[in-house]
Amino acid sequence: VTIVFLYENKTKYLKIYFTLRFYFTILRMPVHAGLAVGWILFGVISALTLVFSFLYIRYYQHKYDKELSSTVTSILALSICLVTSALGPVDIFLVSYMKYSNGTFKEWANITEERKSIEDTVLYAYYALYICVMVFVFLFLPLVYFFYEEKDDDVQVSTKQRCCTAMKYTAGFLFMATILLVVGAFAPVKIPPNTNQTEWRKIEYMFKEFASNNGEDALSFVISCLTLIGLLLLIIYTAYGMSAWPIDLLKGTQSASSERMRVIDERTTNRTKIEAIRNKYSNGRPMRQRDRIKIAELEETDRLMSRQEAQLESRELSCLSKCSILLRPVEILAGIVFFLIALVVFVSLLLTNIDKVMHSLGWRMGYALPKRTLPNPVDIMLVYAQMIFPLDYIIMSGIILYFFFCSVMGIRKIGIWFCWLRMFKIRPRKTRPQGLLFMCMMLMFMVLAINILTYMVMPQYTTYGGQHYLQPENRTAIDPATNHTYIKIVLTTQPCNTHANTQLNTDVCIMTRMSFLLTRFFYKVWFFGAAYFFASWGFLGMCLIGFIVALIRRRKSAIDGEVDEDDFDSVDDELIRA
Repeated sequence: VTIVFLYENKTKYLKIYFTLRFYFTILRMPVHAGLAVGWILFGVISALTLVFSFLYIRYYQHKYDKELSSTVTSILALSICLVTSALGPVDIFLVSYMKYSNGTFKEWANITEERKSIEDTVLYAYYALYICVMVFVFLFLPLVYFFYEEKDDDVQVSTKQRCCTAMKYTAGFLFMATILLVVGAFAPVKIPPNTNQTEWRKIEYMFKEFASNNGEDALSFVISCLTLIGLLLLIIYTAYGMSAWPIDLLKGTQSASSERMRVIDERTTNRTKIEAIRNKYSNGRPMRQRDRIKIAELEETDRLMSRQEAQLESRELSCLSKCSILLRPVEILAGIVFFLIALVVFVSLLLTNIDKVMHSLGWRMGYALPKRTLPNPVDIMLVYAQMIFPLDYIIMSGIILYFFFCSVMGIRKIGIWFCWLRMFKIRPRKTRPQGLLFMCMMLMFMVLAINILTYMVMPQYTTYGGQHYLQPENRTAIDPATNHTYIKIVLTTQPCNTHANTQLNTDVCIMTRMSFLLTRFFYKVWFFGAAYFFASWGFLGMCLIGFIVALIRRRKSAIDGEVDEDDFDSVDDELIRA
């Protein structure tokens, strides 16, 4: 089935045709300078994301425990995450650029083939990036992870053996991807026309459905499953990062000198306890097992506090500590700005959810909202920002980046867990390659979910951008010559909404491809739309919990993330290498 699936869709998913079509369209864009600017900016942002990913991975990776394969894979995976996020503003810009502010199409956009060409280009770009995400999630990241796990410093293991073992474990991920593709391709997402037909007719109907959409349902199903996982990660990490990040900036860090004095006092108390236990056995009698364990724990704590004391003393004398006092007002200002952004996003998502409860099409349609009824602060802000080009796109890109960095901040603060076991910590210069690979895989899930979150926070803007349309209205007028009243049709400019196309029976409003993919699949598989809706309530609840936790926690240490209980093994490795 997989071979047939790949063969039938070779022109859609496996050929370089999409890439050539993508660049061919860009070469045509100079005819429409605005469109060229949009794609050029996207190319520049893509190049910048690669540079940022390189610096970010290099900043967090371990100083000694690293490997070229895991580093390159992590950089490429993080770049794909950021590029996928950057495509959303370009999508909105392109549909908005098709129309004038008075609601009429531009001359070139009146040609249906021109509009269709641009829409297909953006759609293929989404498909290409989504396929890259799938390839990294199901192939490259597991392969490199298990390849690194097979590395053994004590026993010499050949590269061939490591590759074979890594491929063996990666085959499980490929099998899972195949199962999801097959289920998405042939699952009866729509009821057959005649429910009384034979089983063979039902199977034939499913194959016809698969052929009619060229396997797009299969890809959409896999992406929706990955997005559902990403939403769970957003609830845990992004919601907490959005709440805790501004509070931490407002609180600041503890003073290095006062914290060092506190550590000295605690260390003195700890040594007193050790001496008290040892004095109990000064007469030479054997020490009890419980006391030996207690002394071992206290001595380990003493070593940890000794490293903390040395690190705090170094920080106290450094220039960074003195400069942080001067930068404190900037830190407070950033905390206020991020808190206001979090508040506006929270209120917008809450109002959108309430609007969906009251006016959506119901759970059978994935709680799709045809028209905004309640005011949405983010949507309103973006509408007014359209008056100053390109302020609305800068705000839109800033909100997406804000979600991304809140996700990164949440992962750094919470760490990577499996149930109740902490697997990896993300810390500067001390993150293992496995931790970086896990973080990149989680970010890929979360970037897919950020598209859903963006759609929920600002549904009107992410669907139609700054488009308007001309709506005919009947108005009463008086003929000055005869003083008789008559009805005349007046065209008024209105913001685009879902009802516009159905009321006027024509495509007066062009949907972004992101919203098109979401609403089309929500219609076919309502479960995902309903799951996303309920997950958004979980996101709001986690934001409140994270805000309360961030308020009651004490200020973070001046050496936060630099000294930890798990550092003793790495310290030994550093001493050996030295």
